Amino acid sequence: MTRVGFVGLGAMGLPMAGHLVEKGFDVAAFDLRADAVEAAAEAGARRAGTAAEAARGAAALVLMVVNARQAAAVLFEGGALDALEQDGIVVLMATCAPAEVEALDERIAAAGRRLVDAPVSGGVVGARAGTLTIMAAAPADTFAAARPMLDAMGDKVFHVGERPGQGAMVKTVNQLLCGVHIAAAAEAFSLAAKAGLDGALLLKILGGSAASSWMLNNRGPRMLQDDPEVASAVDIFVKDLGIVLDAGRGSRSALPLAAAAHQMFLAASGLGHGAEDDSQVLAAYRALNGGS
Repeated sequence: MTRVGFVGLGAMGLPMAGHLVEKGFDVAAFDLRADAVEAAAEAGARRAGTAAEAARGAAALVLMVVNARQAAAVLFEGGALDALEQDGIVVLMATCAPAEVEALDERIAAAGRRLVDAPVSGGVVGARAGTLTIMAAAPADTFAAARPMLDAMGDKVFHVGERPGQGAMVKTVNQLLCGVHIAAAAEAFSLAAKAGLDGALLLKILGGSAASSWMLNNRGPRMLQDDPEVASAVDIFVKDLGIVLDAGRGSRSALPLAAAAHQMFLAASGLGHGAEDDSQVLAAYRALNGGS
C-alpha cells in the first residue's frame, strides 16, 4: 500500500483525500484546522499533527493549499520536504503562477525529490464526485508514478508537458476563460434586470441557445439567488485573474477581456462580497447600474 501525505483539507481537499483512501492508499492527513483532520480520520485517513508528520516516510505528498506561498511554507518552513522519502513526489494541486511553480521545482529537485505540477478544475462538486480535470506536468516517468493517485481524484487526467510550470499555464488559460465567462453572464443578467426581464425565464432560454456556456448554466442559477451557497469565492477569481494578467505581462500578451473581468471581481470584493460565491460578481454590476 502506497503511503501518501495530504496537506490542505478544505472543501476540495477533504473529499480528494477521501478518494485516495477509497482507492487503497495509506493517507496521513494534515490541516491547520483540527476539525478538518478529524473529518479526514473519519474517512479513513491517519491523523497527522504537522505537515512534516504527514509527509514522514511517504512516497508522495499531495498539496491542496491556496497558493505557492503556502506550498513553500509547508515544504520548506514546515519541514515536509525533508520528511518525504528520497526521490519522493510532491503533487502540487493548487492554482499557482507558472513562474512560482518553476521556482518550487528547482528547490524540490535540489533536495532530491520530484514535483508533479497538477492543478485541477471542477470545483467542490468535482472534488466530491472524483470527477476533477487534472492538468499535470512532469517528466514522463514521474507522471507515470503519480498517475494512480491522480486517477483516484479525477476522471480527466491529462499529461500536458514534461516541465513543471506547464500545468500551471494550462490552468491559467482555463481560469481566464472561467473568469470572463462568469463576468459576461453577470453582465447579461444585469442588463436583463435593468430591462425588467424575468431572470429565470431568460436563463431557461439562454441555457439552451447558442449563447449557452457551462459557466452560464452553473453560475446563472446562483446569480438568481439572494444568498447562494459558496462553491468558489469572488476572491478566488481576484487571485486567479491576477495570475492570468501576470502571465500576460510575462509573455507580452494583451488580455483586455481578462483585465475587465478582473476589475469586476475586484470591485465586488471591494464592496464586501469577497467571501461570497463567485456568481456574486453580479454585485459589482448592480452597483454600477444603480442597484439593478
